[in-house]
Amino acid sequence: MIIQGNIVDIRNRKIYKGEIHVTNGKITDIIEATHDVETYIIPGFVDAHIHIESSMLVPSEFARLAVLHGTVATVSDPHEIANVLGKTGVEFMIENGKKVPFKFNFGAPSCVPATSFESAGAVIDSNDIKDLLAKPEIKYLAEMMNYPGVLFEDEEVMKKIAWAKHFDKPVDGHAPGLRGDDITKYIAAGISTDHECFTHDEALEKLQKGMKVIIREGSAAKNFEALIPLLDEHYEKMMFCSDDKHPDDLLIGHINELCARAVSKGNDLFKVLQVACMNPVAHYNLDVGQLQVGDDADFAILEDLTNFKVLETYINGIRVASKGNSYIDSVPFEVLNNFDTSLKNVLDFQVKATKSQIRVIEALDGELVTNELILDNLVKDRNLVSNVAEDILKMTVVNRYQNDVPAMAFIKNFGLKEGAIASSVGHDSHNIIAVGVSDEAICKAVNLLISTKGGICAVSDTVEKVVSLPVAGIMSDKTGWEIGAAYAELDQLSKKMGSTLRAPYMTLSFMALLVIPSLKLSDKGLFNGTTFEFTSLEV
Repeated sequence: MIIQGNIVDIRNRKIYKGEIHVTNGKITDIIEATHDVETYIIPGFVDAHIHIESSMLVPSEFARLAVLHGTVATVSDPHEIANVLGKTGVEFMIENGKKVPFKFNFGAPSCVPATSFESAGAVIDSNDIKDLLAKPEIKYLAEMMNYPGVLFEDEEVMKKIAWAKHFDKPVDGHAPGLRGDDITKYIAAGISTDHECFTHDEALEKLQKGMKVIIREGSAAKNFEALIPLLDEHYEKMMFCSDDKHPDDLLIGHINELCARAVSKGNDLFKVLQVACMNPVAHYNLDVGQLQVGDDADFAILEDLTNFKVLETYINGIRVASKGNSYIDSVPFEVLNNFDTSLKNVLDFQVKATKSQIRVIEALDGELVTNELILDNLVKDRNLVSNVAEDILKMTVVNRYQNDVPAMAFIKNFGLKEGAIASSVGHDSHNIIAVGVSDEAICKAVNLLISTKGGICAVSDTVEKVVSLPVAGIMSDKTGWEIGAAYAELDQLSKKMGSTLRAPYMTLSFMALLVIPSLKLSDKGLFNGTTFEFTSLEV
């Protein structure tokens, strides 16, 4: 096979007309040649940190969409399914990913459960980490979210890091806002990356101290604008990632979108492409071709180097996408789940009022971090209720793994004027999380998900709609196109109900993410992510 076009040589910083010769999936020759083809050939894009599960697609279905945008590989943390199903979930992801021509590179989830302050479906200890890291398919120790455990040298945490060093595999970080002596100690433990930087100064400090910073732009967390000014000087130590990408967004674009935005801001093309295509391969020691003779034939053909519109994608010399058509077929797989709680009653969501003020989670659009607000409550029949006029809505997290009393809190900025929305995608333990204007609406939404054993839903005064996620309660058994369309419809319904957030369901899923400051809710209660301890709802 011979592919002609304008070859983008990132290493030598030049573009020239040429031909790529491919035999048995390998690039056997690259030569300069005269022709009339005006397209551009680049190494394929690599997402340097993503949870495939957050696309609500199994790996094989994720691949079918990702290749449309020139993505040939991901660095994937199966942390989400691991919190539901443990090592069995990780093995499911690996085996499903092997069934399609796409280069998934999975990590060993370092924090399962993520904290001791929530109920998860499984535990992965240091012995399990050893077993996982011994597998050739496992490329790294995934994000070490338990940074207090690193700083205080928790024995189990340090054993996990030690096993990564033993197998000579990198350790990913997760330390939002960590600065000064604390980040110095965190890095010294052997942690080499962070995708959680949300300010320029934080990222700069981490870069200057030797860390590699991954610029994240996902469906909920959007840090591109804050961090992109660092690329020009620090491109050798930076990568791009989405972290969490919902299916409707994945239908539109992927890492190619970040390249277009970076170039439009005046960044050097070759620096941008090194960040998007080459740095992840080098850092994680991936078996992904870099458009060199002898490499696997992994590359994308672009219409231009401005909009980064992808015309074709090749992996191991196989054309996997062309002009908006994916040539990866759906594959059969076993549906696994772990869901065991009974239907709830409206009374389960009532909270007796004893004081005049409450702590309120302030959700921030496009951020995983939240603020803590102290606000006046609204009381009806001696119970705390949603204050729709002030956009202070009741929120719950319900243990999905066993029957227990729902945990309750209040949240601001969801904007709902009627009904409720709910999801069993609730990072990190994936219990049911819901926000609504009344106890009745919240109960109805929660019970919809219990009945379907996982999904996302919206209930309004006139409509009930649920998108089921039967795979671990977090992924669909449908195609990316089907789930993308269904999710987009549900997203629009939530906005018709009043939500002003860009991605209400993605934002909702992170309101139980205890390792991100400052105020969150687990199934065990309201949690202060700054002090790492439970706190009271009423003040």
